[in-house]
Amino acid sequence: MGTKSRDRLYGSDVRMAAERAARARKEADRLACDAWTKRMLAFQGPAQPSPTLGDALNAGYYYLEVRCLGCDTNQTVALDIIRRPKMTPIHELERYMRCKDCSLLRGYPYKRSVLVALRETKISAAHPASIWWPGER
Repeated sequence: MGTKSRDRLYGSDVRMAAERAARARKEADRLACDAWTKRMLAFQGPAQPSPTLGDALNAGYYYLEVRCLGCDTNQTVALDIIRRPKMTPIHELERYMRCKDCSLLRGYPYKRSVLVALRETKISAAHPASIWWPGER
């Protein structure tokens, strides 16, 4: 049996299986990121284990919301520009987060920040910052 006839017989099945696997992988990554975000918002702390950087990008979460404990502001960090391997868990990024305003004010890199949630969009008027507990605002 030649290659063309094998492709004719099995090619569509192979392509369909690959598409189903990609959809299932994306849905699994989305569910893992949703669960981690809900744990972070519910328990206000570093929920471990966390999804990897690659899983978050595959699921469509392109931003990480971070809260500075010095000036009490929420900011978003784009995950696609972070120079770390895609297998890096999200909770390990917390040690590298610095607030630019607090660092300029103090004169040294100010590292007191906590991770809040994974987001699909930046913080804006249409998409406000996440609420940790009902009495926060």
